[in-house]
Amino acid sequence: MSVLVYTENWDGKFKKFSYELVSYALSVAALTGGDVTALSIGTVDQDELSTLGKYGASLVFSADGAPSGLDNQVFTSIIAAAMEKCGAKVLVMAHNNTGKAIAPRLSVSLKAGLAAGVTAVPESVNPLVVNKKVFSGKAFGKVEILTEKAILTLSQNSFEIAETGGTASVEAFDSGVDVSAAETTIKDVQKQEGKLLLTDADVVISGGRGMKSGDNWAPIEELAGILEGATACSRPVSDEGWRPHGEHTGQTGKIIAPNLYMAFGISGAIQHLAGVSSSKCIVAVNTDKDAPIFESADYGIVGDALKVLPELISEIRAAKAQ
Repeated sequence: MSVLVYTENWDGKFKKFSYELVSYALSVAALTGGDVTALSIGTVDQDELSTLGKYGASLVFSADGAPSGLDNQVFTSIIAAAMEKCGAKVLVMAHNNTGKAIAPRLSVSLKAGLAAGVTAVPESVNPLVVNKKVFSGKAFGKVEILTEKAILTLSQNSFEIAETGGTASVEAFDSGVDVSAAETTIKDVQKQEGKLLLTDADVVISGGRGMKSGDNWAPIEELAGILEGATACSRPVSDEGWRPHGEHTGQTGKIIAPNLYMAFGISGAIQHLAGVSSSKCIVAVNTDKDAPIFESADYGIVGDALKVLPELISEIRAAKAQ
C-alpha cells in the first residue's frame, strides 16, 4: 500500500517539518508494504526536491506552475490527482493551517477517513488505528479508519527525523487541473524580517502576567537571543498590550511545538497549554507551587520569574562560554 506525502515549501525551500513528514510516511509505508511518493506544489529546484530522498521518498512529484498562494480548491484537486497517479491509499500531511484547510476537502473528495493531529505510527494497518491527543492534550485517543483510503495529518515534533541515505527520482507532475481557475489572488506580501518566526523556532521563551509589566520583557528577549529562540506570551499579556498579538500562544493563538518551551510567570490555563503541549520539553517558573503549568512541565522552579531570569541567564552564559 503506497503512501503519498504532501511536502510544503516556503519560498522554494523545505523546512524541518517537511522532512519529519517524509520520515513518518516511510514508517507508515513500512507497515503497509509500500513505498513513499512525495508531492511538491510550486517552484522548487531539482536539488531541493532531491533532498526528500534522504528521508525515505523514492519518487517526488513536482507540480510546478501551480498558484503561488494557497487555493484550497486547486490544491485539493492536485493532491487528489497525485493520489490517483501513484495509487496511494494513505495520504500524510502536516497538521498546520494548510493541512487543516485541505485535509477535510480531500476526505470528502476521496471518500477517505481522516485522522487529524496524529502523534505516532499506526498501531495496526487492517484496520488502520492511530493515536492522537485529545482534550487539549490531556489524554490520548485512538482513531480507527475503516475506509479504503486514509488521510493522516501529523502534529509537529511528534516523530523523529531519520536520514535513510536513499535517493529519490524527480518527475514533473501534470495534474490536469486548470490552475487559472484559482479564486485566491495575492495582492500584497509583507514578510517579517530579521526575527525568527514563532512557529519555526526550536526554542521559545514565553512570559505571562507574572512578568508584571511589558517593561520587564528585556530578560525574556535576552534569553531568547542567547538560545537562538523566539519570544512568546500568554493571551492576557497580548490583551494588555504588553506584547504583540502575533506572539500569543494558546488555543486562540499560535499552536507551537518547539523542542524547548520556557514559561515564565504563566499559570498554565488549559487554553494556553492547548497551544504548547506538543513541546518536547517544557520548563516552567511560577511563584504558585500549585499552578497548572507544573502538571505539564518537565522541569519547574517555584519562584519569582523576575528574580529567576537574571540568574538563569548568567548560568547559561557561563555554560556557553566553557
